[in-house]
Amino acid sequence: MNKILVTGGSGFLGSHLCEKLLMNKKNYVICLDNFFTGDKENIIHLLSNAHFELIRHDIINPIDIEVNEIYNLACPASPVHYQSNPIKTIKTNVMGAINVLDIAQKTGAKVLQASTSEVYGDPEVHPQKESYWGKVNPIGIRSCYDEGKRAAECLMMDYKRKKLVDTKIARIFNTYGPKMAINDGRVISNFILQALKGEKITVYGKGLQTRSFCYVDDLINGLIAIMKTKVIDTPLNIGNPTEFTILQLAKIIIKLTNSKSKIEFKALPEDDPIQRKPDISLIENKIGWHPTIDLEEGLLNTIEYYCSNEIYSKWN
Repeated sequence: MNKILVTGGSGFLGSHLCEKLLMNKKNYVICLDNFFTGDKENIIHLLSNAHFELIRHDIINPIDIEVNEIYNLACPASPVHYQSNPIKTIKTNVMGAINVLDIAQKTGAKVLQASTSEVYGDPEVHPQKESYWGKVNPIGIRSCYDEGKRAAECLMMDYKRKKLVDTKIARIFNTYGPKMAINDGRVISNFILQALKGEKITVYGKGLQTRSFCYVDDLINGLIAIMKTKVIDTPLNIGNPTEFTILQLAKIIIKLTNSKSKIEFKALPEDDPIQRKPDISLIENKIGWHPTIDLEEGLLNTIEYYCSNEIYSKWN
């Protein structure tokens, strides 16, 4: 069987990835997580699957395990979580990457590193191409995540250049969908919950900063396609290039939830990027991947998830 390790496998993206990989009966999936931000509820339904295994472990610490592929998704991904323990965040990015690469070097496994659009910082070019080096504050409150992911990319490329490990890097742009934690502080989960509760929708600045939102199913299909590709010599952007202002997003969510919430404007947080949009021409040309689910369809699925009895009871 194809033995696959998913670090951070009980998180938002990791749990969706485990589910998708298990659809292939030739895969045996090992979910590794320390549950710092991951939720066991996301993968508890998989525990009865004979092709699924859960290991509670912090990837900051070395582990010996025999696998063929590794998806390295271990790291808090929302500002609320990664800023709550910035030292642990950068350790997870750097030491976690080293430990994953050591496993791969010993076993011959392929590695896909889940990087981020945050490596571009507050970009001076728009949209962002993979060739852009970014504008990142190395000592700001977000740098534990931004610089940690940049260092992890460096490690992946150095192991590749030394022909020690077959590595691939996916620079993930804003992704949303069911299983997003209700307390993660991301804009879509915040807006949906505020709208459903009838609370004021909190928009920072004038709401003119832009983001591009990719539905989770599209993203997971893209990650698997990247892993299957034989040779990739550059990081690949992965996300939805359709751009919206934060104010537009708030209005769409108010409409889809039939909410009476009003919009409240607050000061912009430190180092918050003004524009964020991926140029996905490289992944389209190399792999043939592009997103297929539009924002309203994805938001309706996400709203339905948050309205489910089990989720609703957690925050109502």
